[in-house]
Amino acid sequence: MLAKITSKNQLTLPKSVMQAVDATEYFDVETRAGQIILTPVRIQRGDAVRAKLAELDLSEADIANAVDWARATGVAPALVAEPVAPHYAKKS
Repeated sequence: MLAKITSKNQLTLPKSVMQAVDATEYFDVETRAGQIILTPVRIQRGDAVRAKLAELDLSEADIANAVDWARATGVAPALVAEPVAPHYAKKS
């Protein structure tokens, strides 16, 4: 399957490729050994994060304790983008 790059460095992915990765809007792009690797990602929206926090019913003390714990243990912050499982991966 071929895809052509436009004069503005844009690339249209074939419909069959996009159907294989479900409703993906964003891709992580990297190069490896002369190849371009596109990995579908799901971007966490601010409203989704706020809804999850409300669902967890966290208090200010809970958040302060979590920040203190993270600073004490040197835990790296979580990434905002989550890789999407490949379409062939077993879903649970």
